[in-house]
Amino acid sequence: MADGMSKLLEFMLLIGQLKRVRRSGWIRQNIQNVESDADHMYRMAMMSMLFDKKYSLDTSKCIKLSLVHDMAEAVVGDLTPHDNVTKAEKHIRETQAMKYACSLLSDDIGNNIYTLWEEYEAQTTAEAKVVKDLDRFDMILQAYEYERLEKRPGEFHEFFTSTEGLFQHPAVQQWVAELNKMRGLFIQEEAND
Repeated sequence: MADGMSKLLEFMLLIGQLKRVRRSGWIRQNIQNVESDADHMYRMAMMSMLFDKKYSLDTSKCIKLSLVHDMAEAVVGDLTPHDNVTKAEKHIRETQAMKYACSLLSDDIGNNIYTLWEEYEAQTTAEAKVVKDLDRFDMILQAYEYERLEKRPGEFHEFFTSTEGLFQHPAVQQWVAELNKMRGLFIQEEAND
């Protein structure tokens, strides 16, 4: 039992690392207080609860997918295309990290978490697809926040253009449209000052 308990605590410490993994895209933009992976995953989990019942999504599953989708980054860090790591290599590293993290847990819990992560990676369920939309939406929402907080209107346009046409869920598409309006007004107001 002690061995199982120490592994459980090792898992808790490992995922605690997500509070210290800073999001690479924002570091490259010289943001002062860069969000962590944990910050990103928490907001995604909260956004998962905002879908109207008419969409028939399993929001509990969406919350879980949001919380595990970047869990491997506790081990491998926040790898982006700028790191010159291929998608295939990134997937191999993240798979190994997830297998290690889940090996610290009981079989049933570890298998559950790993299966959720695989579901997100496969992008075959409605919940996995909407969580991918949330991942992208959180990035552009964060870009807008940083433009406001750092008084850098319009400077993070590349984050917006990198997601154009990729949002699939109608609710998230509405959020994107509204965010774009808000951002447009902000950029216009700042230009007039």
